[in-house]
Amino acid sequence: MPDEPIAQRDSLCSGTVPIRVIPTGPVSPADKRDIAIKYAKGDIVAFIDDDAYPVKDWLKNALENFKDEEVAAVGGPAITSPLDSLRQKASGAIYSSFLVSGGFVYRYLPKEKREIDDYPSCNLLVRKSIMRELGGFNTKFWPGEDTKLCLDITVRLGKKIIYDPGVLVYHHRRPVFVPHLKQIANYALHRGYFVKKYPETSLKLPYFIPTLFLFALTIGAILSMVSAPIRIIYSLGLSLYLISVFISSIRNGARLAPFVFFGIIFTHCTYGFYFLKGLFYQKLSEEK
Repeated sequence: MPDEPIAQRDSLCSGTVPIRVIPTGPVSPADKRDIAIKYAKGDIVAFIDDDAYPVKDWLKNALENFKDEEVAAVGGPAITSPLDSLRQKASGAIYSSFLVSGGFVYRYLPKEKREIDDYPSCNLLVRKSIMRELGGFNTKFWPGEDTKLCLDITVRLGKKIIYDPGVLVYHHRRPVFVPHLKQIANYALHRGYFVKKYPETSLKLPYFIPTLFLFALTIGAILSMVSAPIRIIYSLGLSLYLISVFISSIRNGARLAPFVFFGIIFTHCTYGFYFLKGLFYQKLSEEK
């Protein structure tokens, strides 16, 4: 990439904000963002995905948090777009289910304001001075470039990242089942690998739960064939699980319920398997 963009297109957004498009060629999202930082003129760099769009006061709400000099970055919820299809909305309902996201459900639904140590770059604003001090994302991980950045901000620099529910974007989902599960597999593979590479923010029990569930599901099925007491315990546990999934799915309405029900189960199994796979990876191909 030369010092000046190969091509440039200036236009107006809402009549006042100039938009500049900088071609990058086939590079990773982290590299694209690092290139953008070089041309950014403001004090705050705002990152958003190409399948997400912000609410009207997105920037205004975020800037309030930067009045605290210790705040290096601000993120907010990425909720499912109301324009999405039925199967996309099912994916969003799966992500926003407590059974899938647990204590991280605030990433998909507006929740109380808090300090965090890891946040997706689909909705993340960072001081440009911080990005330059860290050398940008400086990684080819995708997903996971945001995990490394947040780790550098909170651990290396000792700065704050704030979650603000008013800093909201709408995020188009991948439809269930195959596209959704491919995304889940990619997330899980990287998180499993990051448990070893970046344990400061990735070595957390919630990330292990789907793998533990998969072990219990598999081993319990085998042992229940040779032990009546284990068969009873296994059947009760499995029944309670399915009832919980059913209750979570019907909250989304009759049309979404079947997709959400099976989607939660498949999500647990997919994440559990690929998280374990990531734990055994020596090095991911995206790593610099």
